[in-house]
Amino acid sequence: MATLPQLIEEDIQRLDGVLRGLLEKSDATTALIIDKGGFLITHQGNAQEFDLTTIAALASGAYMANQTIASLVHETSFNSVYQQGEKFSMFVVNVDEESLLVVIFKAQVGIGVVKYFAAPAVEQI
Repeated sequence: MATLPQLIEEDIQRLDGVLRGLLEKSDATTALIIDKGGFLITHQGNAQEFDLTTIAALASGAYMANQTIASLVHETSFNSVYQQGEKFSMFVVNVDEESLLVVIFKAQVGIGVVKYFAAPAVEQI
């Protein structure tokens, strides 16, 4: 797996701005950028309510498992993972070769809204 390029403070500030915009538009609770190895790069939103380090590791694992399933059903890849809960749901989408966007949102917020606003965020990231 490739390693992430070195990020400087200005890069993180730009990424944080994209995440803040995503949260405002989608009414999501928390957004993270993680690498595919499961390491948290940056986040915005409610960090106190969730163990973001563990979520980053497990979300990466879920995404990578999803890629294995894709190959088993003769797909090149699945671009995202959606996990629906009673209180919160989570959407994980591929950004590039090295990173993923994770969005945690209240179950009342529709996945369509999150997907709609995540798409331009992925482009900006």
